[in-house]
Amino acid sequence: MRIDVLGAVRALRADGTPVDLGGPRHREVLARLVAAGGRMVATDTLVADLWAEPPARAVGALRTFVAALRRAVEPDRPPRTPPRVLVTEGPGYALRLPRAQVDAHRFEDALARARRTPDALTDLDAALADWRGPAYADVTGSAWAERERARLEELRLEGLELRARLLLDSGSGAELVAELGAHVTEHPWREPAWGLLARAPSLNVTARTS
Repeated sequence: MRIDVLGAVRALRADGTPVDLGGPRHREVLARLVAAGGRMVATDTLVADLWAEPPARAVGALRTFVAALRRAVEPDRPPRTPPRVLVTEGPGYALRLPRAQVDAHRFEDALARARRTPDALTDLDAALADWRGPAYADVTGSAWAERERARLEELRLEGLELRARLLLDSGSGAELVAELGAHVTEHPWREPAWGLLARAPSLNVTARTS
């Protein structure tokens, strides 16, 4: 199974079929645990993140959401056996999935590798292609989601600029002129993007005259 949050929150089985995660609150619980990066999120924190004014039975509702999510993500788990994906840990819950099975984590790891070595450009390309829209696109009205959305969007822009720089450094990427032009038009305050655009035309001229 894999979980995607670079766009609307969804879970997919190994064969690509979607998992029915339930309603908006169920998806938000799962998304909040994804954002924790495998760390435990205390029940009190989850309640505060889900409701601006928690109802009287908020903790009970949260436990109901978690139970339903466990059935969704581990449908074949035998009764009375401990969950392995959405686990209880201390005073809260944690998501236990390999980072490669969560698109946001896969993207962050690919970006980190590409920062260290140009040989990771192919992985960065694939990770950027995973974006289907704003991160956590269907989690609205939550401060935690707004923060994560902004953080991941900044990383996406850095990833696009790093990809362009690696291509230009390798002597390729003349086709980036239009792409970088659109990028700086949409994000005119990003100085690294302007620097990359200034480098790209000379490659474009070379490509036309070779």
